[in-house]
Amino acid sequence: MGKETIALNLSFWYYYQQWREFMNAYDMIETKPEVMLGKPIIKGTRIPVDLIVRKLGEGASFEDLLDGYPKLSREAIQAALIYAADMIRNETTIFLKTGTGN
Repeated sequence: MGKETIALNLSFWYYYQQWREFMNAYDMIETKPEVMLGKPIIKGTRIPVDLIVRKLGEGASFEDLLDGYPKLSREAIQAALIYAADMIRNETTIFLKTGTGN
């Protein structure tokens, strides 16, 4: 087995692990119209993704969230961050010229 083959296998393994983490993250998020008005939540809870992101942005640590929300796990917090990042990444902004201003 040459060095190129080993490098290819390691590269494949890295991307496979990233894909598995991504898929696990999406398995932990759900939306139900009857729960929190259909906002994305951590599966099996009423904890919205935006609440987790907001609390972290306000300076809360993972440990603070885990203490305050016993049904939450470290993996669920990470899943919420991955989900939020993907929503922003896939967002499209369209600028429209309105004819007002300069």
